[in-house]
Amino acid sequence: MKHPIDGLEAFIQIAELGSFNKAAEKLHVTQTGLTRRIQRLESHVGLKLLDRTTRTVALTGIGREFLPEAKRIVDDVDRSFDRLKTISRFSTGDIAIASVPSLMYGRLPLILKTYAARHPHNRVEILDRTSTLVIDAVRRRNAAFGLHVQSTNQPDLYNEVLVRDPFVAYCRSDHPLAGRSSIAWAELAGFDLITIGGSGSNRLLIEVQLARAGIDVRTKFVVEYFSSAIGLASEGLGVAILVASIVENLRPDLAQIPLVDPVVDRPVSVIRRRGETLTPAAQALYNLIARELGPIGPRLTA
Repeated sequence: MKHPIDGLEAFIQIAELGSFNKAAEKLHVTQTGLTRRIQRLESHVGLKLLDRTTRTVALTGIGREFLPEAKRIVDDVDRSFDRLKTISRFSTGDIAIASVPSLMYGRLPLILKTYAARHPHNRVEILDRTSTLVIDAVRRRNAAFGLHVQSTNQPDLYNEVLVRDPFVAYCRSDHPLAGRSSIAWAELAGFDLITIGGSGSNRLLIEVQLARAGIDVRTKFVVEYFSSAIGLASEGLGVAILVASIVENLRPDLAQIPLVDPVVDRPVSVIRRRGETLTPAAQALYNLIARELGPIGPRLTA
């Protein structure tokens, strides 16, 4: 049932000002319009709230009882609209996003640092997931949007490729390959290699390229996490094959060398549900990520 909020506002102003004329002026309506609002309100509640003569206006007994409640109702409505305006203007609110862990190890924290500085009162929940589970979290509305590295063509989801993340060789600065400006995949033959295991797309891309280069895909070390690969390479136990975004911020004793012939990369995409508007808080983070995630490689559009 639709409640006549404009009638409540008219009732409050008449009660406080003691005059239809003054209330009409304050609300910027005609006296006729004001009278109609009161009539609709009294008809809605089925009770007379005002006694009016040609010279005076006064609250009925029911009107006096109802006045505090009417003020509370209008104040609640005003506060609700003020809250929505604040959310719109300052992009406030809590949000949840999903991301593959490799991006959280790389540059995404720097973007979140900027977001936190701009929106200090917002809370961001980050769901660490594989690419498949990122897509699932977005589809199930557990996350407003997600960052993943898997090609997808889902009719209910919008997918934008933000950047392409190339694979690099990562080793200690005293390693024989450390001084190179680039390394062909075939030149990795004979060196102890560290690769990522599991069933992710990164493993498949690496193994396909190693096989094409005539290198045994059964590498010296196989780990589940990027941090483990970095730890092993840091101890001089081999050359880790990782994506560039993982090892951007190098220590002085570590080296990152681009892998070429060919350059192999993975797409970094942001995904969200089609036909749904993000909250202002989520939209602000979405825009920041879309603008700042890079430059690892050429910016592409889906």
